[in-house]
Amino acid sequence: MKRPTALQFALPRRLTARVAALPQRRQELIGDAGLALALAAVNVVALLPYARQLHPLWLALVLVSAEAIPLAWRRAHPVRAAFVIGAARVAYDRLQFGFAPFPLGPAIAFYTVIDRCGPAWRRISCLLVVTGVTLSQLTPGHSEPYDAIFQAFIFGTAWAAGVLSRTKRASLRAAENRADRAEAELDQQAARAAAAERTRIARELHDVVAHHVSLMAVQAEAASSLLPARPDDARRSVDIISATARQALTELRRLLGVLRGPAERLETAPSATLADLSTVLDQVREAGLPVDLDVVGAPYPLAASIDLTAYRIVQEALTNTLRHTAATRACVTLSYEPGYLAIGVTDCGPRRATSWPASNGRAVGHPDGHAGRTAPGLAGSGLGLAGIAERVASCGGSLTVGPTADDGFAVTARLPAT
Repeated sequence: MKRPTALQFALPRRLTARVAALPQRRQELIGDAGLALALAAVNVVALLPYARQLHPLWLALVLVSAEAIPLAWRRAHPVRAAFVIGAARVAYDRLQFGFAPFPLGPAIAFYTVIDRCGPAWRRISCLLVVTGVTLSQLTPGHSEPYDAIFQAFIFGTAWAAGVLSRTKRASLRAAENRADRAEAELDQQAARAAAAERTRIARELHDVVAHHVSLMAVQAEAASSLLPARPDDARRSVDIISATARQALTELRRLLGVLRGPAERLETAPSATLADLSTVLDQVREAGLPVDLDVVGAPYPLAASIDLTAYRIVQEALTNTLRHTAATRACVTLSYEPGYLAIGVTDCGPRRATSWPASNGRAVGHPDGHAGRTAPGLAGSGLGLAGIAERVASCGGSLTVGPTADDGFAVTARLPAT
């Protein structure tokens, strides 16, 4: 099953944010409409005491109402609303009605343009405000200096409030974008970690299953070839199959334990180390392949991951020898160098095709008289050397594989000790 990408995670969040924004926009529209009606009512009431001095009164009331009603659409259409409101205010002053109400409507419209619109419209709106205030101040009846100062203060405050609101909203959007990117990065890290863990578990499973199943297959073929002439030897091969199967189950339980829930109590065996290497060598010898172990230098403690990697390299290399060669002997060399562990696994004998050519089930002779290896018809997964290479690379080591001069094959790895 394909894991969702970070973009697929982000899309549902964006859709949810848009759906959640719908009720908010409706609330903003209702609030703006209420503000527009309330301000229009205030403007109209402010002119009623001077009704006898305003001619025609209806036009004055329409213009002061037009300074407020468009605020209902100030968020959806800030430029249009500001243009209508500003035109109504300039027209009211140019008609010399007098008793002009407090310019809250034009100031709020100007604030909305500064807050919501782009740089071009903000510059144009500032120019239009300066032009409108200048025209109003040139109208007879506006000769007092404090009137111009008052208008500059009102619109200057609206401009500052708009800049502050826009900056705050931009900061919030930037924080949300950073949070989205951080969450997407966490998703990607989790995906990479999960992929790495799946690869590690698959590698462990391959090593365990390939090794033990190969041994069981070899012993099963040997037992079949020994019956009915040599029942005792056949029984011994069956006992080896049974013991190997139990070991495989123990290893599988240990690996599958990491897939259980963290709340469950895990009862698993410790990870394999080089101290357990004698078990692998005995199993390979029982399968009919003599193996020599040569330790060079004084052994010293290794990091847990290095110890397990070294063990798996030897196990997988010997398994490949059993499955893919007709070798008569193998040699394992562990060389403890200052800061490094060198591992060498070599065999003597030609390699066979993975299809294992017909052998009629006959066992290969063994020097000590025990049942030898057969050609069990196993097909390799192709993951053996690849798994070894992955393990060595994960530890920062180096790997060399290839044929030897005596028609054998060698696997040599050099791992850091820590």
